[in-house]
Amino acid sequence: MSLMRRNGNIFNSVPTMFDDFFTKDLFDWGLSNNSNTGTTIPAVNVKETADSFEVEVAAPGMKKEDFKIELDNNMLSISSERRSENEVNEGEKYNRKEFSYQSFQRSFQLSKEAVDADNIQAKYENGVLRLLIPKREEVKQKPSRLINIS
Repeated sequence: MSLMRRNGNIFNSVPTMFDDFFTKDLFDWGLSNNSNTGTTIPAVNVKETADSFEVEVAAPGMKKEDFKIELDNNMLSISSERRSENEVNEGEKYNRKEFSYQSFQRSFQLSKEAVDADNIQAKYENGVLRLLIPKREEVKQKPSRLINIS
């Protein structure tokens, strides 16, 4: 039983075939950050150094005012919401008007014992949001030292 009605014209299926080819995740061509709505979820890099954790969020074309960074207990959340609406003047007629809403949220569970939550720093430049999450002194790796024998 078919749920879709076809005209019998082979060319009716060509646009959907090409749409699927260019928009679907065929064999994962690096589109793992795309959502089903056609928006992207920013890629995140997390690096650990001896003194801190560094988080980088790739979000080109945004402004620092577009981000909200929140620490609730040990949960660090990075989110953004942008809206773009085309203004229509009075008396204008239109056949199609598109609104653009883009939002994302990424959350990370921080270890209360490992990080100094009071000194987290964030900056946004060149399309990358960078967070510096310092480690507490107690968990920082100490350099090796020579122990004298008495």
